[in-house]
Amino acid sequence: MDLGDFEPGSDERAASDSDAGDAEDDTPPTDIGDAASSGAPTAASSDETATSGATPPTSDGGDAAGSEVAFESYDASPAGQDRGLGAIAVSQGLRVAEDGDETTLRAYVTTDNRDAVRLGKYLLVPYPDDELLFAKITALEYAQEFQTDDATEIHARRAMRRDEFEERDYKFVAELDPLAVLFENGDPNVVDDDASLKRRMVDRVPKPGAVVTEATDPDQIKTGLKIPGDGIFLGHLSVGGEKVRTAARPPTIDYRLRDDYADGDPLIFRHTLVAGGTGSGKTHATKNVLRQLLAENRTYEMDDGRDARLAVVQFDPQDEYAQMHDDNPAMDAATARRYERERIVHGGHDDTLALVPKEDGVPYGGGNHRAEQLEFTIPFSMACDRPWLVAGSSLNENQYPALVQLLNRFFREYGDEGTYDEFQTFLDNPALKSELDESGRVHEATFDAVKRRVHGVPSGVFDQSARPITELDHQLVRPGGLTVIPTYHLSTSRAKELFVLAVSSLLIDDKLSNAPDSDRIKETPLLLGMDEAHNFLADADTVQARKVISKFTEAAKQGRKERLGLFLITQDPQDVADSVFKQINTRLVLNLGDEDAIKSVNVPPTLESKVPYMEKGQAVVYSPDNSEPIELVGLPVCLTRHGE
Repeated sequence: MDLGDFEPGSDERAASDSDAGDAEDDTPPTDIGDAASSGAPTAASSDETATSGATPPTSDGGDAAGSEVAFESYDASPAGQDRGLGAIAVSQGLRVAEDGDETTLRAYVTTDNRDAVRLGKYLLVPYPDDELLFAKITALEYAQEFQTDDATEIHARRAMRRDEFEERDYKFVAELDPLAVLFENGDPNVVDDDASLKRRMVDRVPKPGAVVTEATDPDQIKTGLKIPGDGIFLGHLSVGGEKVRTAARPPTIDYRLRDDYADGDPLIFRHTLVAGGTGSGKTHATKNVLRQLLAENRTYEMDDGRDARLAVVQFDPQDEYAQMHDDNPAMDAATARRYERERIVHGGHDDTLALVPKEDGVPYGGGNHRAEQLEFTIPFSMACDRPWLVAGSSLNENQYPALVQLLNRFFREYGDEGTYDEFQTFLDNPALKSELDESGRVHEATFDAVKRRVHGVPSGVFDQSARPITELDHQLVRPGGLTVIPTYHLSTSRAKELFVLAVSSLLIDDKLSNAPDSDRIKETPLLLGMDEAHNFLADADTVQARKVISKFTEAAKQGRKERLGLFLITQDPQDVADSVFKQINTRLVLNLGDEDAIKSVNVPPTLESKVPYMEKGQAVVYSPDNSEPIELVGLPVCLTRHGE
């Protein structure tokens, strides 16, 4: 309890005063000029003194005015001006070690700066020789300034009645994770030397008391985080969902994906994953990335010395990506100018083609975009080299070889022009079944199982009244062109799977082949984008599933050499086959609520904990060959048309 609990002169007050050891002393402190201690006159003599104009001496030889002594005041303000957020502290050790768990690096944050400090903020600590330690805040804590017990009734009730928190009563300490040492790569004695900022691993400890400042220079931040100066724009660097602000113009830090051959192959050919739940903004983010890849001045060097623009083939389960043909009506002139200043390509991409799968009796709307439309069909001849296309459901180890044998015999008899309907008729021949059974090549039960699987394939997929995809290589793959293959209108998931896997396998086979059917596909840098990738690349035990996964795994491994990149978009990354997932270098992870999905993306724990709390457009980027793991915020306005 405190003094304000009782009224002066009350019985409770008297009782409290007499209770030794329980109540605080409420007697006012004795003044320096108090008569009892200094020999000053009583009230009566004081009046007399005042009347006579004399001032009685104090006990220390000074003059007294009434009962107070006047002291001469001095300016106690420290010289100079505060800079930075605080200083390196050694109270709990100061240690930098090769094992990060053994590193102890802490900074005391001064009172006025505490509200501005957040987890993840980037800081600089100077060394005496002008090198800089670049670090990140990983923990914040209040510690007691004095040895007191604040878990008492008195302290609690005082806190409950007080409106403000007294910062000076506590120490505020930030724990730092040292990321790199920054240094100038040049001769400091040469004025015109072309010095540049470099980074190296942390190999020295800062001095005790070194001033800690917030990193606000774009070059220092990019160098400290190993972010390339040029490349594919992904978003703006952020901490806790807020963009990192600097003293430069523009004040934001653009995050870019390395896209040249200076330090190896462009990372787009080492494959990308965009993972996010429904409503997290993954389609918005994907469109913005694809728009950068389709920029007119973006080219890639081929083995023969040519520079060629990238072709993008994007599978579209929701009929959204063909909208990239159109400008975004929501983008105003000021936003467009700001993007241009930041070297962000925007606006609709004219060379966009909707290559529409033709299924019998199933129309395609396509009313939400103005891109050119062209129908195609899958010729049954593709099944000759891809038997899994006609495996209507799971086949075991005995049934799949039987299907291959039946297909080979069918195409020998009917030629490459053989159709799916003719193959069904071929299997209905009882004489064929008896012949194969009697010869011991295909047991009759196995024959019946294969026949059932083949009849389970959607009948309206193969050989429709449209141009075969095998004849459309120049429309499918165009340098600088975006080809969108919508599947939203198709009747069944099996039909969607057939079209996606048929086209993607056609592209992969020609890309990896030394004797391709299409030189256009072979000689053009290609990005294969697959939305809802978990539906097509899920790990499974069936023979045909293993064949598909094997093909995509090979494509992922050979992509760098063949200028083939996979761009996978999914809300269930845990379902993507592990052999494919391991080949993905860049992971752009938006909000995910499922714990298994979060674990599967395999980002560092410090970022993993943030994923469930990401707002729309926020993401973490894990690309070890590009930068340190970071947070970013995507663009609020899509660079092309998006939505209705």
